[in-house]
Amino acid sequence: MAGLIDKAKEFVAEKVANMEKPEACVKNVDLKDFSRECITYKADVNVSNPYGTSIPICEISYTFKSAGRVIAEGTIPDPGSLKANADTMLDVGLKVPHSVLVSLVKDIGADWDIDYELNIILTVDLPVIGSLNIPVNSVGEIKLPTLSSLFGFGGSTETKEV
Repeated sequence: MAGLIDKAKEFVAEKVANMEKPEACVKNVDLKDFSRECITYKADVNVSNPYGTSIPICEISYTFKSAGRVIAEGTIPDPGSLKANADTMLDVGLKVPHSVLVSLVKDIGADWDIDYELNIILTVDLPVIGSLNIPVNSVGEIKLPTLSSLFGFGGSTETKEV
């Protein structure tokens, strides 16, 4: 009887390992807002759902690094769900305190941008299987805003998927 149960476990594990899973990529990272406390950047994350049903997103956690240091990290609880058989664009807000930007003066001064590494983990809830983590990693640079861009012209970024 134990052999039958072990074979059943192996069969299920193999099927789960080989089934299609949602995939995600970072499309853009750009300036979203600024305040006295922080600068908020937004990461546009495109997630493809291969299933015929919507999938709830449990949470989005992120780590935003520059010059080998973590400059922002956080968790966004219950951000919604992924559309069935479609792509869903998620807006992940990254709040960076001004004090951290001051510590990056050497990198910023050289070319007026921030070279970054962004690691995002989307946790979704799949029926029967349970929670599934979808890692998304991106590296690039964010041009810092000039006075003219703060008043309506926006910044630009270059993003490379890892």
